[in-house]
Amino acid sequence: MDQQKLRTLVFEKTGIKIDVDDPVFALVALNEAVLAEAVERHVALLDDATADLADQADALLAAGAVCRYQGGAAPQAAATPQRAPAPGLSHAERRMMALAAGAALLCATLVLLGQALLFRPAPPPAATVIAKELTPEQALAIRNGEKMAKIVQKLDQKTRNAIQAEMQKP
Repeated sequence: MDQQKLRTLVFEKTGIKIDVDDPVFALVALNEAVLAEAVERHVALLDDATADLADQADALLAAGAVCRYQGGAAPQAAATPQRAPAPGLSHAERRMMALAAGAALLCATLVLLGQALLFRPAPPPAATVIAKELTPEQALAIRNGEKMAKIVQKLDQKTRNAIQAEMQKP
């Protein structure tokens, strides 16, 4: 375990600097020990499985099974003869296959039609019209409102309060 290499790796991945005396290295050492033990267990299991497989292959060879190895292909046992494929399908089998294909096409068509009818997308919302310019009435109302605000500021406090109270009413 190269601690400097681990420190550099941690810094590159996380941006965190760790010291060589950091307790995280104790966890790394513990992890290595546990991993080594697990690897030893798995290697022992693989060795046992390989030995069992070799024993089974020896038993097959002793029973008279002949294995032919063809290049990159897996070995094949020649003890069991291969069945020749059927020369063709009978009329009844062809009819059954045609019925099954027809039923599959009918089901697929029904599913697609059902989806098209039942799952229509929601219509897009109605377009909102936003005026780019104010109408003459709107411009006049704004001008009148600005004039009214200037006039109200010139009135006495009691009258301004009364106007404000009236404006608050619905």
